[in-house]
Amino acid sequence: MKFRDDSIQPPRREIMTELHASLDRRYRPEDVADLVLQVLDGRLSQRERVVLERAAKYTLRRQGGFSSMSTDYARPVGGARQVAAATRLFERSVEVDPDDPESLLEFAATMGREIGWTPERTDFLADRLNRDAREAAGMDVSKRQYNRRFRLLRRLAAKADVLGVEHDKRRLLMVGVTGFGADIALERFAADVNAACYTARRKLRREFSLSGRENPFDEIASVLLDRCTADSDWWMIAQVRTTSDVLERLTEQERGLLLGQWSAVMRHSADLLRSHWNPSTERTTMIVRRGDDSTTWNNLAVAYNAARAGWLACLASLNALDLLDVACPGKAMRLMAADLVRWHRGSGGDVDPNTAVWAALPLPWEVLDGSAVCARGDVEAACRAAKLDPARSGWTVPAPRREVAVFRPTPELVHGVSIADPVWAALLRRAGAFSGQHVKREMVADVRHGLASGVVISDLPIRDH
Repeated sequence: MKFRDDSIQPPRREIMTELHASLDRRYRPEDVADLVLQVLDGRLSQRERVVLERAAKYTLRRQGGFSSMSTDYARPVGGARQVAAATRLFERSVEVDPDDPESLLEFAATMGREIGWTPERTDFLADRLNRDAREAAGMDVSKRQYNRRFRLLRRLAAKADVLGVEHDKRRLLMVGVTGFGADIALERFAADVNAACYTARRKLRREFSLSGRENPFDEIASVLLDRCTADSDWWMIAQVRTTSDVLERLTEQERGLLLGQWSAVMRHSADLLRSHWNPSTERTTMIVRRGDDSTTWNNLAVAYNAARAGWLACLASLNALDLLDVACPGKAMRLMAADLVRWHRGSGGDVDPNTAVWAALPLPWEVLDGSAVCARGDVEAACRAAKLDPARSGWTVPAPRREVAVFRPTPELVHGVSIADPVWAALLRRAGAFSGQHVKREMVADVRHGLASGVVISDLPIRDH
C-alpha cells in the first residue's frame, strides 16, 4: 500500500506557478486536482477534500504510472536552426528569441543591413543588388556569398511568417479548450487562490461516444466554484466560464468588454475557417476528404463555436439578443473521419443532427462579412427542419446548463477512443488507428491483436482494414 507523505510539499508559490502553467498545457484533471489539494491544504471542508481526493488518487504522481498522452498541446517549432545558420554565415551574434516571430523578423532585418536586405524586399529576382550596387554600397562579398546570405534571410522571414500563423492557431486552440485562461497573468492568478483553483480545473479531454461529449462542469468543478465568494475575482473566472451565473457578477462594462473579446475571436477564427474550407466537402455529412487538414479545421471550429457561445452569453447578459434578428451566424461543424460516421450509423444513429442545420445555412464567415444574410428566423427554420429545438441546442440563445457530471477518471485516448492500457494506446496511436487513415501496413496484425484483446473500453469505431 502506498501512503501520501504530506510532510514533504513544495512551497505554495511553486505549486501556484505550476497550476498557472497548466492553463496553457494539457494536464489531466486528476493532476490538476492533486495540485489544488496541495494549494488548499488545511482550508478544505471534509466534503470538499473527499470530492477532490476522488480525482487526485488517480494522479500519475501517486499511481507511479505514466500516460501515453502528452501533457502539452503541440507548440510551433521555432527558428533556432535558422538563427544558428545565420550566425555562422554572417559571423556575428545578435540577441534574438527564436520562438517569437517578431523577434525573429527583427533579427533577420538586423543581419540584412550588412547586405542591404530588408523584410519588405525579399524577391530573389527583383530585389537583389547587382555588382555595381554592391560595390557602391561598399560590400566586400562575392556574388555567391551575397546570394547565400540573401536566400537565408528570405528563409528567416518566411519562417517568421509561418511561426506567427502557427502561434495564432495554437492560441485559438487554447481559446476553444479553456477560453481566455491562458492569457491570465501569474500575479493575478496567484492573488485569488479559490478563483485560481477553479480556473485551472476548466479543461477536460475530448472523448468520442455515442451519447455525446461529457459535461466538463463536473462535481469537482462545482465544489471549487462554490468556494468562490462575492469578493472573488469573477472577471478572471469569466475568462474560462462565460455563463449567466458568472456574468451576473460582472459590471455592465466588464460584460461589454468580454463581448468584444469573444466577438473578435469569432470573426478571426471564422476568417481562418474560410481559408481552410474545401468547397467540395459534402456539408450534410462533413466527412474528411483527401487533402483536408482536418486537425486545423477542427481546432478552428472548436475555437469558433466556443467564441460564438461566449458571444451569445454576453449578448444575453446585456439583453441584446434582438441583434440576432438582423444577423445570426451559425455554428461550424467539425470534420469527421469516415470510420466514425460508419460507427454512428452502424449503431443505429447518424451524423450529428446539427450538421443538417449547418448545411442549410450560409457559411458563418459569409454572414459575418455581410456577403450573405442569415437572421434568427432562418436559423430557427433550419433547426425545425432538422427536428432540433433552436434554443435548447444553442443555435439562437446560450445553451442551457446541464446537470453537474459525476467525475470519471481520464481514460487513455487515441483520437477520442478510450484504451485500457497506456502502452497499447501508444502503439495504436503510432499505428494510425482511429485516425480516419489506413493503419500502417506493418502494424495491422498488432492492431488486430490489440482490438481482439479487449483493450478498447469505449464504443469502438470500426474500420475495415
